[in-house]
Amino acid sequence: MADADIAIVRIAPETSFKNKAYEALKDAILKMDIYSTPEPVMLDERALSERLGVSRTPIREAIAMLEQDGFVKTVPRRGIIVVRRSKAEIVDMIRAWAALESMAARLITTTARKRDITALRDYFKDFNLTDRLPQDHVEEYSKANIAFHQALISLSESPTLVDMTNDILLHVRGYRQLTIGRRDRTATSLPEHLAIIEALEARDTELAEKRARDHTLGLAAYVETHGQELFT
Repeated sequence: MADADIAIVRIAPETSFKNKAYEALKDAILKMDIYSTPEPVMLDERALSERLGVSRTPIREAIAMLEQDGFVKTVPRRGIIVVRRSKAEIVDMIRAWAALESMAARLITTTARKRDITALRDYFKDFNLTDRLPQDHVEEYSKANIAFHQALISLSESPTLVDMTNDILLHVRGYRQLTIGRRDRTATSLPEHLAIIEALEARDTELAEKRARDHTLGLAAYVETHGQELFT
């Protein structure tokens, strides 16, 4: 089993340790790449207690809250496992993200400032289709890819869209990272991203919405077709 490399910040002494532990652990889990290995990602209650600087009681309470939210599950004789979704669930989440991101694109064309839209190009300034191909720098491009999609949601300036995507971010992001290294995905990714930005810059609402939706639906179709191969 894979030990979780979990980035968490020690909690300052306060009264609501349970809530602070919950927020710290949830934030840390959302930043994890739980699909990078086929092995289950485990959390250790004692280690979490030491890392956060609180007793094990608020950790147990926080884990119970996280379990209720569907982030973790406690398995007898095994421990605390970060929940991963099935292929069918992931495809469904990606399709939902496509709908949310297409609405974000629509909002961006009507409300975002020109310089903020243009700034989206900065995510891909270090890549091109001649001498610096994304597929030759997969790790760097993967980070740019994830940041771009999160920026689209943020640029919509819709708190509701942000909240709704946060609920599925862990899983959609994980599969974006998992698939971006596949050459047939990487080759089409950059042109599609730039096409979305072009439509946003042109304030072409219908086209921007369509391109954003179709791009992410392409990921859903890829996972649906190749999902079983991704860990091989």
